[in-house]
Amino acid sequence: MTTLGAAPASVVGAATARRNAFVLAAAQAIVGSAAPVAISTGGLAGTWLLLEDKSLATLPVTGFNVGVALGALPAAALMRAIGRRLGFSAGALVVSIAGLCAAFSLLAQSFWLFVLSLMLLGCGNAFTQQYRFAATDGAPRDFQARAIGLVLAGGMFSAVIGPQMVNYTTGLFRPAEFAGGFFGVCILGLAGVFVLSALRVPDISAAHEDDATAEPARPLSEIVLQPRFLTALLCGVGSYAMMSFVMTGAPLAIVACGHPQEVSFFGIQWHVMAMFAPSFFTGKLIARYGKEQVIGAGLLSLLASFAVFLSGIEVWQFWLGLVLLGLGWNFGFIGATAMVADTYRPSEKNKTQGFHDLVLFTTVAFSSFMSGRVFVAEGWETMNVVALPVALVCIAAVLFEARRAGARLIPG
Repeated sequence: MTTLGAAPASVVGAATARRNAFVLAAAQAIVGSAAPVAISTGGLAGTWLLLEDKSLATLPVTGFNVGVALGALPAAALMRAIGRRLGFSAGALVVSIAGLCAAFSLLAQSFWLFVLSLMLLGCGNAFTQQYRFAATDGAPRDFQARAIGLVLAGGMFSAVIGPQMVNYTTGLFRPAEFAGGFFGVCILGLAGVFVLSALRVPDISAAHEDDATAEPARPLSEIVLQPRFLTALLCGVGSYAMMSFVMTGAPLAIVACGHPQEVSFFGIQWHVMAMFAPSFFTGKLIARYGKEQVIGAGLLSLLASFAVFLSGIEVWQFWLGLVLLGLGWNFGFIGATAMVADTYRPSEKNKTQGFHDLVLFTTVAFSSFMSGRVFVAEGWETMNVVALPVALVCIAAVLFEARRAGARLIPG
């Protein structure tokens, strides 16, 4: 029987799989810097562009997440047609064009054009989101979780590149303070095209479709109704959506509490570093303790972050809460991604990954949209109270799956 979620180790050697992971990690660092730029400036730029109704301030960030959701299935389909390398290069080019559009929309002081530009940026980022899946293509099964972790570890560098680029370019194009950061995104997208030209990911699904001994692809409905897939989807969506909900509102809350904008920039920087830096060892933790345990640890970290945010509004409380929020996302999301990879065959990867990211980023887009509205209407404390039950439901789901699969949440 074909092992779900893994291609035969003979498809590529361990050295090639490791090389691909590092190429994708470099691309994550460069092209992935667009995300922290959009997140750290989207709400603030929206506040500046809007005259009266500030409840729509986070709509640009929502546009970014909507773009990721809308781009998920087309990105998967394009890469199935032309391959990972050319598909990812096309995505990086979209990021570059979108950065240019966002910069000019800020110079023109057009709120809705800025929203549409960030939506296009999100479409480009939909390709970036699939770097983590591509790292497992043809990789030996015992290297797959580490490959995902290595790719996402590249995000640690994007955590520095993106916010620092915003910090050093703020004010260069007054009164459009953040236009310089998006001109930088344009350059980074072009650099990503060059980096991705070194990628050598095999077309695993095509190889298996030509293999008469391989099991046929199942209907998508059969795949997604597996209890393990549903648990992974719920935990991945819950971790990501609640992180996005609280993170999107954090820069607004920091400024509203009287702290300077620089505090929000560096707060997001530490947050994104916490999202990606643990990826160097998250794969090893998954291999040693199991996916359920790591997801559970991530969800507990999210609960801790909400508690810190509720404890006060000093700078250290915002920064510590954002760090715990990022750490919780890392364990929860990487663990859930690795669990998803258990549920599909190589010939099913494109449609399963595309469906997963469509559901994921549609929910994330909704959470980022509600972030601004809840913050304006109810305040920062209410945002964190709302997030609590979602994390608790996800903990219950992963406990159930661990028991169903015969795993132990506390290693003995």
